[in-house]
Parts: sequence; C-alpha cells; structure tokens
Amino acid sequence: MNDHTQPDGSDAYEGAPEHDHGALGDAEYAEFMELAVEEGFDLEDVEGAIEAAGHGPLPVLAVVGRPNVGKSTLVNRIIGRREAVVEDKPGVTRDRVTYEAEWAGRRFKVVDTGGWEQDVLGIDASVAAQAEYAIEAADAVVFVVDAKVGATDTDEAVVRLLRKAGKPVVLCANKVDGPSGEADAAYLWSLGLGEPYPVSALHGRGTGDMLDQVLEVLPEAPRETFGGGGIGGPRRIALIGRPNVGKSSLLNKVAGEERVVVNELAGTTRDPVDELIELGGVTWKFVDTAGIRKRVHLQQGADYYASLRTAAAVEKAEVAVILIDASESISVQDQRIVTMAVEAGRAVVLAFNKWDTLDEERRYYLEREIETELGQVAWAPRVNVSARTGRHMEKLVPAIETALAGWETRVPTGRLNAFLGELVAAHPHPIRGGKQPRILFGTQAGTKPPRFVLFASGFIEAGYRRFIERRLREEFGFEGTPIHISVRVREKRGKKK
Repeated sequence: MNDHTQPDGSDAYEGAPEHDHGALGDAEYAEFMELAVEEGFDLEDVEGAIEAAGHGPLPVLAVVGRPNVGKSTLVNRIIGRREAVVEDKPGVTRDRVTYEAEWAGRRFKVVDTGGWEQDVLGIDASVAAQAEYAIEAADAVVFVVDAKVGATDTDEAVVRLLRKAGKPVVLCANKVDGPSGEADAAYLWSLGLGEPYPVSALHGRGTGDMLDQVLEVLPEAPRETFGGGGIGGPRRIALIGRPNVGKSSLLNKVAGEERVVVNELAGTTRDPVDELIELGGVTWKFVDTAGIRKRVHLQQGADYYASLRTAAAVEKAEVAVILIDASESISVQDQRIVTMAVEAGRAVVLAFNKWDTLDEERRYYLEREIETELGQVAWAPRVNVSARTGRHMEKLVPAIETALAGWETRVPTGRLNAFLGELVAAHPHPIRGGKQPRILFGTQAGTKPPRFVLFASGFIEAGYRRFIERRLREEFGFEGTPIHISVRVREKRGKKK
C-alpha cells in the first residue's frame, strides 16, 4: 500500500528535459501515445488533455480599483460566465473571490476584489486594504479606472500602492462604450502606469486587447518555486480559519515565543506574519492569516476581508493547516475555508483547537459533525490540539509531512493502467441509455496536487468519478491532498482508419 512513495518511474520524469508531457518522461509519453492511437484517439486531443492537466500552480491576476468602476463585471467577462456577484449596492459579499480563467490557450487565476466599501474605515482605507490583500497574492494586476469619471484621489492612492508592490500592472480604462470615450481614456496616461486600455466590461469592447497585454506581463508560472530544495526554500504553511479560532496563539506556541498579538477580540491580526520556525529538525515558513482590521465592525465586511486574506495566503502556500474551534459547532464559514483550500489544490491538514476544553458529550457530537459537515475532506490528516496549553503540538509536523507526501505522490502510468483495468473489470460503469461507457486508459499528468486524465469510450458520471477517486486513495494513499480527475471521451468516429 505504501510502496507508492518509492521512486519507481520517478527518474523518468524528474530529470527529463523540458516538454509538455505533464509529469510523464519521454519514454513513458511515447508508450502512452501508442496506446492512445490503438484506442482510436486523436493525438492532438490527447496531447492537449495531458498539457491542460499537467500544469503546475497557475499564475494569479488581481483585479483592483475603487468601488463601482466595474471590477466584478470585468471579472465575469474574463472568466466567461456570470459568477462574480454584480450589484449597484457596494459591498456585495461572496463565498469565493478566486476564479479560474483562460485566454488564448493560457490558463490563470483571477482574484476579484469586488466593490466592498466600508463606511467605518472610509473609502480610501477600504480600497487600499482590498488592493493590498489582492496584490499580495498576485503575479500581475489589472487596475480598473472609470474613464468617464477620470482619475480620483482614491485612484492615485491605489497607484502609490501598486508602485510600492512592484508587480506588473495593466491599466484598464472601463466604461468606454464607443470611439468618443477613447479620448477620456487617453487622459489616464497621467497616472504614470503606461498605456490605458479602453474597455467596456459590460459589452466586451476592447477586453481582448487588454487580455493580450495581461498575457504579456503574466508569468508562465508563479514566481515562487515550491519545494524543499535550495530553489524554493522552506515549505510554506498557511494557517487559515475563521476569526478567533486561535491561529495567532497556535503560531506563538509553535514558535515557542510571543511573535503575534493575541487578543480575545476577533480579527486583531492586521498584516500577514511570515515566520521561519524550526520543528522536528526542519525549517518551515508559517503564515498567520487572520487579516481583518480591528476597526472593521460590520460582520459582512469582516467576512469579505477574511476571504481576501485567506485566498492570498492559500495561493502562496503549499499546505493549508485549517484551524477549527472544536468547542463550537462546525460553521458554514469553516466549510467555505475548507472548500477554498481544496479548490486551490493545496495539501490540507485539519487542526481542531481548544481540544482540552471538551467534555465527553461535546466530543461525541463533534465526531458526528465532522462526518456530516467535513465528509468531503475525510482524506485530510487530523490533529486535536490546544494552542493554549501546547497539547499534541508534536503531532502537527508529522501530519504536515504526510499531507505533503500525498500532494507530491506520482503513480507510474503502467501501474495506474493495471489498476484501472482491474477496477473496470470488477466494477463496470452503470449502463445508461443502452450503452456502457468504459475507461480505456489513463495517466497522471501532474502532481501538487495529483492530476489524472482518464480516456473513456463515453460520458463518465460524477458518481463513478467519485468512486474512482475513492479507490485511487485506497490503493495509492494520497492522504492529505485533493485529487483532480478529468475525463476525455473518444469521438464517435471509432478506431477504424
């Protein structure tokens, strides 16, 4: 069961020259393509499927600007669907702030900072806070300005922030609905950010040219190299969780000293604190991520800032240690944070804090809650800790190491196909409409997290995909990591030619 950690087949892909074969080495790739030809698949289609699934972490684009300039409309235009909430009322909160997009065959993530306007803070501070959070996670930035209104003092403040951050910026002059508006856009040269791209996010005018420029400045992959070797430096751990679950207390306990302000008031952590901490003879980089300003009193606004900060931290991390308050019922917010980490494709460890305060009755009900509310991450290592007393802290590092090992696990193609053959023979896909689709073969196109491409004779139902994932975990481990499975269906022309 544990022999998947052996390097059988790893030489083929680790030392191989650069190519678009995902995690496959040249010899393994050639063999795999032969199999694809035998089964009647179009080679370009197979190549495209492997390339799409084999990407590493995607580069991140942040969309920033003051409220009501059309940021969410632009995000919807970029991702090609109406997903970011758009409303005239500023401050519409969302469960998600990160979306995946594709333009001209390249994929990237988009961080939407919406239009949250917090009266308690004042508009300038609010916009700056959002921009700060989003820029932190980003590899490049689209700065949206209302061309009809022109550059305001708030826009100037964001420009100063962008210059300080040093990230590449594409200036989007929005609400340019026709040639007459292009003169208004030209005035934005004065911001000193280079050429303003005249765009109508609402109608789509000019967005193609702007996105072409985005691809020019967006790196092929994130600047940060992951890994324990010399290139990437210490492994990055994001401590995430809803406010006041004890993230700062845990960081202090792990560090063995008071490095972060701890207060009963939820949201005392203002800036992210990256701490290099030695545990078990290894140096780790912990990121404390509460990220809500003390002065934000409205819960709606607090949730929104927490989402932005959490998204930023998760994008920079390899492992998300999700802290949950064991003394309280598992909340919707806890579940959202878990979903955010899983969708970002990070290794996951669940840490149940305040364990020392539980009585037998609460422990019984907590187990039931974990089964029902967190069933989707039953594969994540779990530690029961107390940040206050330090109880079971020694179990945290082994759990993180287990999750990282699962995150980096690779199954050689030959072994995977032997497994798939046995699985399909023993548990065929249900017959639908008189037909029985079959999984013909597959490969693991990438790691961090493990990404599989399966090639089939027909549509594979979601329930059967979940069954395959469950059996993959039983066979090969993958503890502590999400698994991505994509399925390509053979076109009907068959394999006659």
